[in-house]
Amino acid sequence: MEIKFDKYQGAGNDFILIDNREGQYSNLETEQFKYLCNRYTGIGADGIILVEETPDADFEMRYFNADGRQSTLCGNGGRCTVAFAKRNQIIGRETCFKAIDGLHRASLISTDEVRLQMQNVNLISRYGEARVTDTGSPHYVQLVEDTSSVNVKEEGAAIRYSDAFIPDGINVNFLEKQSDSRFLIRTYERGVEDETLACGTGAVASALVMHHLGQTQGLTKIELEAIGGTLIVEFEISQQGYHKIYLQGPATFVFSGIINL
Repeated sequence: MEIKFDKYQGAGNDFILIDNREGQYSNLETEQFKYLCNRYTGIGADGIILVEETPDADFEMRYFNADGRQSTLCGNGGRCTVAFAKRNQIIGRETCFKAIDGLHRASLISTDEVRLQMQNVNLISRYGEARVTDTGSPHYVQLVEDTSSVNVKEEGAAIRYSDAFIPDGINVNFLEKQSDSRFLIRTYERGVEDETLACGTGAVASALVMHHLGQTQGLTKIELEAIGGTLIVEFEISQQGYHKIYLQGPATFVFSGIINL
């Protein structure tokens, strides 16, 4: 099977984008997705996104992690999908698309920067000194003194596979405060089973948790500096929780290709 694809990255979080509006790739299996994401024998990516037709929106985004399994929302992947859809003339500069957690509105700020609206968040739970919330994907957020001293793969895996988060596991974020509006972030992602250069849903979860803990002094526009680049999270808050949540950052085309599978 010949597969045409585009490669995108959002703050270093990289994805294989495939136009599946005609359904020709709908029967790809877990091992094939896993092979395509392999950085040594395949194309290499943190995940794969199929862009498909839906009567509910401009398009539907189906996301598969590097382990080949369909997963929950990927924020950076969503932003890259919007850039892909614009480049392939599926949408204009604004869109409404469908993901596993529902409909999302998004707009292109520039050719390679996308602003994505996330779902409302009404619950942040305490877990020891950390906090847990769901921003389309479940996240564990812990404030540390120095992110550079954290063994993200080892410590993240220990939390991800701990009994508290069986059977699905959880993504793990370590935050270091630089100022009330700026935090360093490092993330261990389930499905990749390693640290990634950035994580969109993790950046959103971390910004909301830092506000919840009073670390932002009430500020509602937060910069999260990941290894691969900076993401901006903006939100509003009411008695019901967090709403009008936006994730903004780079969504950059890398290359196009064809692979035989």
